[in-house]
Amino acid sequence: MKPWQQAALRGIPPVNQILETPQARQLLERHERHLVVAAVGRALADLRTRVGGATDEEEVAQIDRSPEGLAALAALHLKRQLEYRLRRVINATGVVLHTNMGRSPLAEEAVAAIQATAGRYSNLELNLETGERGSRYAHVERLLCELTGAEAAMVVNNNAAAVLLMLSALCAGREVVLSRGELVEIGGSFRVPEVMAQGGARLVEVGTTNKTHPKDYLQAIGPETGALLKVHTSNFKIVGFTEEVGVAEVAELAHQHGLPCLVDWGSGVMLDLERFGLPHEATMPDLIRAGADLITFSGDKLLGAPQGGFIVGRRGLVERCRKHPLTRALRVDKLTLAGIEATLKLYLEPERAVDRIPTLRMLTLTRAQLAPRAEALAAALQEAGIDCELIDGVSQSGGGSLPGIDLPTRLVAVPHSAPHEVESKLRAADPPVMLRIQAGLLLLDPRTIWEEEIPMVVSALRGAIV
Repeated sequence: MKPWQQAALRGIPPVNQILETPQARQLLERHERHLVVAAVGRALADLRTRVGGATDEEEVAQIDRSPEGLAALAALHLKRQLEYRLRRVINATGVVLHTNMGRSPLAEEAVAAIQATAGRYSNLELNLETGERGSRYAHVERLLCELTGAEAAMVVNNNAAAVLLMLSALCAGREVVLSRGELVEIGGSFRVPEVMAQGGARLVEVGTTNKTHPKDYLQAIGPETGALLKVHTSNFKIVGFTEEVGVAEVAELAHQHGLPCLVDWGSGVMLDLERFGLPHEATMPDLIRAGADLITFSGDKLLGAPQGGFIVGRRGLVERCRKHPLTRALRVDKLTLAGIEATLKLYLEPERAVDRIPTLRMLTLTRAQLAPRAEALAAALQEAGIDCELIDGVSQSGGGSLPGIDLPTRLVAVPHSAPHEVESKLRAADPPVMLRIQAGLLLLDPRTIWEEEIPMVVSALRGAIV
């Protein structure tokens, strides 16, 4: 270490001198002493690192080594330590089910139900009629059966868990027949073949990547077969020279041989989206009517509920899943159940569901309906001195749902010579703002921006650009 670095280190003020500064005294009034002292220690460590890494005396001279400067740095360290890591984020990307941003935002009814349940005791596993122990699944089973047409239902903590439980309970040690075109891998390296192996089932692939025929299933059925499985290709689409066997036909083949037809339909869509101009996606009631014996699906995708994995279908099969040892390890808590119940109740009135569940509302908005919000955002930006223009574009469903489907939207485009630098500053805003960058433009999609968030977006952009 150079002499001028050693001299700088010797001149660093002691902890007690820093604690006597006005800003440090304010910290001590609001927080316990040990937290403030630790924050000062981190500030001093940062200072020593900067001095040690300096290349010349001039660089060291520019480093603030005053007690007041170190107190300010300690305050910043303490703020970072105490602030929540899991934070609200403004999603201006137009990706409705953004996995990195928590997928489905919840309906106000679901949020209220969670809040009402969170802070007090509840009847999670208490039968209020008998005073005896009850089942946590009872709170949503009747609703799920009514909405899907299933005989029985249960909930675990996500769809991957539901698939694992279903295969473990019904197919351990047996063969499961699956089309090669449905060997899905989704985010986080969740692979159907690996989950099947974890559940103790042996995968039997049939058909080819682009074409599978009924005869392929028939040729694969043997004495070791435990089930026929259909998997929703949630995040990709095979187009062109293709053919697949539908759920109804797979179910018929399975039943002819005394086998269950299992369906992993992760997207969890409950309403016919075709009437909103979106491609047809089989709903849970459709799959039950088609003859599926057991269906698993997600809560936080197209259903618009908290994260959860649903298992619905024939009573005997659901009971086998419910009694499996894995069930306890995969069970959901009271907050998840409260949010799921409130969301499912909205589906009793489909039009109300579309209006109240944010995911459905955002997915079904047309470009014409989005235009006024885009115009309001553009006007607010221009009033703040930020140049922008309105252009046509597309949004995405995201979250492994409706793959390959573009949702027409109206974008607010902000030109900038250093868009990635602005994007970095927006991620550091409070709350952070996430957007898209394309061809040197910062793109803001009103589809995923609440109206009350527009002033926050404008403020964050003004701070990042002006």
